[in-house]
Amino acid sequence: MANLLYNDSLSFGGPDQPQGQEVVPFQSETPTLLLHGSLAIQVKQAKNLPDKLSFRKCGAHAIAMFPGMRRQNIISSPYVTISISGAVIGRTFVTSDTENPVWEQHFDVAVAHSASQVNFVVKHSDVFGSRTIGVVCISAQQLCSGIEVEGAFPILETTSGKSCMPGAVLSLSMQYTSIENMNFYNRGIGSDPDHQGVPGTCFPLTKGGKVTLYQDAHIPDGCLPNFELDGGLEYKHGNCWQDIYDAISDARHLIYIAGWSLYPKLRLRRNIDGPLDTTLGDLLKSKSEDPEGVKVVLLVWDDPTSNRFKREGVMHTGDEDARRFFKDSSVQFLLCPRSSVQSLGKNMEARLIYTHHQKTVIVDADAGDSKRKVIAFVGGLDLYLGRYDTPEHPICRTLQTVHKDDYHNPTFSKRVVDCPREPWHDLHCKIEGPAAYDILTNFEQRWGKTPKPGTRGDDDALLKIEKIPEIIGMAEASCLSENDKEAWDVQVFRSIDSSSVKGFPEDPKDARSMNLACGKNVLIDMSVHAAYVKAIRAAQHFIYIENQYFLGSSYNWVDEYNDLEISSILMPLSAGVNNLIPMEIALKIVNKIKEKERFSVYIVIPMWPECDPTSVSVQRILLWQHKTMQMMYKMIYDALLEVELAEENCPQDYLNFFCLGNREIVNGEDNSAANDSTEADSEKPSGEESSTAKKINEANKKEANTPQALTRKNRRFMIYVHSKGMIVDDEYVIIGSANINQRSMEGTRDTEIAMGAYQSHHTRAKKPSGPRGKVYGYRMSLWQEHIGLVEECFKQPESLDCVRMVRDLSEQNWSQYVADEVTDMNGRHLLRYPIEVDQFGNVMALSGCTDFPDVNGYILGSPGDIRNILGIRRFVPWELPFPWKKRENVTTCSIM
Repeated sequence: MANLLYNDSLSFGGPDQPQGQEVVPFQSETPTLLLHGSLAIQVKQAKNLPDKLSFRKCGAHAIAMFPGMRRQNIISSPYVTISISGAVIGRTFVTSDTENPVWEQHFDVAVAHSASQVNFVVKHSDVFGSRTIGVVCISAQQLCSGIEVEGAFPILETTSGKSCMPGAVLSLSMQYTSIENMNFYNRGIGSDPDHQGVPGTCFPLTKGGKVTLYQDAHIPDGCLPNFELDGGLEYKHGNCWQDIYDAISDARHLIYIAGWSLYPKLRLRRNIDGPLDTTLGDLLKSKSEDPEGVKVVLLVWDDPTSNRFKREGVMHTGDEDARRFFKDSSVQFLLCPRSSVQSLGKNMEARLIYTHHQKTVIVDADAGDSKRKVIAFVGGLDLYLGRYDTPEHPICRTLQTVHKDDYHNPTFSKRVVDCPREPWHDLHCKIEGPAAYDILTNFEQRWGKTPKPGTRGDDDALLKIEKIPEIIGMAEASCLSENDKEAWDVQVFRSIDSSSVKGFPEDPKDARSMNLACGKNVLIDMSVHAAYVKAIRAAQHFIYIENQYFLGSSYNWVDEYNDLEISSILMPLSAGVNNLIPMEIALKIVNKIKEKERFSVYIVIPMWPECDPTSVSVQRILLWQHKTMQMMYKMIYDALLEVELAEENCPQDYLNFFCLGNREIVNGEDNSAANDSTEADSEKPSGEESSTAKKINEANKKEANTPQALTRKNRRFMIYVHSKGMIVDDEYVIIGSANINQRSMEGTRDTEIAMGAYQSHHTRAKKPSGPRGKVYGYRMSLWQEHIGLVEECFKQPESLDCVRMVRDLSEQNWSQYVADEVTDMNGRHLLRYPIEVDQFGNVMALSGCTDFPDVNGYILGSPGDIRNILGIRRFVPWELPFPWKKRENVTTCSIM
């Protein structure tokens, strides 16, 4: 029968996105089955839909009372959303005003859902949102038979289950293909003989490229060892910001930068013993004034909470300061607001909540023979405060040297003398070859769509490189022959919609020609999500992830609250985190367990999301993260139980979460203010106290038990993992700006860009024992940075020996991190994530450590005081007297 929570109410966008949330109107009596694979869906047409008068009787006639609103415009046009397990997986375009709409729209949808049915919800779009007409439900049991489902199905009312209108039908066809029957996923991501990359994306796979992989902003000489690769080669570490500095300095025609933020006073090159180098802003200004006529164009997200009168916004991006810095220069600087074309409400939501999150630097470079080529940098590193770091990740020792004017720690509302900085770990890359031109295309499309106030920043600001003979075109851009063992196949992916790019089809019927999805009045490129899903499905041995967030597959989360009222309140807060990534990883492990094969997953995330861990927003992120982990571990335990391995193996033999942290003792190399004061004291007469020491002592007395004072006393802090990358089987790597959360994956929220790449001569198909190309070298270098040593078992990360050794080392490091005695961690930064996973897959608080050391905040997260927010005045079981509820802190974090 009908679900009483589902009614004919206005919808303001959730179900109108490809990964939105749709409450299921009918619960089928057919069994719930796992649909893991692909659905090929054709939504053809509908006939005999209710006329507009039917909707006016439901209250829409009241809307017509508004000035200027004509009755015939109240209900505009029909469309269909496709959902499974409450998650929207597809959506047709909106047709013109008709009761017999024709779509003929095809969908190839990846699914990883347990469900009893697939729902086709037919709606009418109006100026305020949408109204539901009815629903068609196709049972999962019918789909799993392998037979194509095709026909004209009655459209039923969502309240009564009766026909919404005599003769009202929806014509569709649907075919399910299980993952077991998709042969591609049995070979590995780099072993596709056709080298097609990720199909169905906007940008194709390109060949003959060159990729430089970076970890952190800078790697000092001798800091990390080089690793031996196949063919007598070595993996050598790149220096990201040094290379960006050199690339900008050497540019002759163009420098295009897109970023979430940009800090003009940033110094890309730093030397403790030498003079301070030029700033990024001065470098860009000088290049824009170069006699060779270098075109410098900057596209920076416009924080809506800052403006010409209030320069500091909530997100602290410094966008207004950057605008002022470049105001009277030759640099074309444009603040780019995040907007939406879907509706007034969606535009306000996008403007206030979502961002332009891409981070790219595009320049022309030497191509030999007096020619130039386009190269691009892409990844997670913003050219902003606090991002400069090395694999040592100092917290105090560089406060008066390298980081003297570059302190960053948003965990605290204000800086305290000698308080640790927040170390920063990130992944980035440089791309040479045809894929760099795709990144240039993305910049040109974004520039073309961005509003340009006044006369500055017009479309003519960008060069037409095809008219510059010196710059080679994309067809000539291959750096290496496909037979070269160092050649890369590279593909560019995005999360972006037609609100942010120029060049998407005007007619939504043409969306498929560019492999775009449909939202309400918007076309969407969701290829970042598609790339992650394909890479996970194709993985054969292990997955290694570093990401700032890990949230997803909320359609499969377990509801832990028995209180119906509370559950109904919490559902909208978590609903819609529907990306498939956590579910796909869990299913990969489950399938390998059932096949009695080894498979390992290592996931490195921050200890807590940036900002105050006691705040409501961070606590909710931690709660959704906990729910994601719990879902995955429970699935793994159930699989072990099914194949009778639960007694000899535990879920953490397959899946482990880690974080990073550092701890420093005070020694002769310490350049913190405290050490400075000690040296100053030695020069003072006996009994006389230095002014610096006085300030520190006063601060210590005043704030003895604050998080700032505790971190200063214990000399420890997390290393913030800002990475957005994944390595699969040591042969395939994804690096970009996209987090594993809904903001980054949906395509209509934050704009993102990423690349996926592999070396076709360094795959498991070519070397079954394990490829030893640059992807392997990159992973080994990252592990050396985090763990501080290299063991032979690290070469086989899927092995149980490797999993248990890494886990044991991380537990030892955690014990050192939380110990009362302050000891130097000496590069051993990898910590167990502070949770306990029992043999049954239950995720619990770590014994003796329910809150984060020094800074507080419940590690498993909390929904916050929902009762008071919504006026509920009775006790609920899950409301515990957490200590952070005494503090009302506002943060800038996003929940999903």
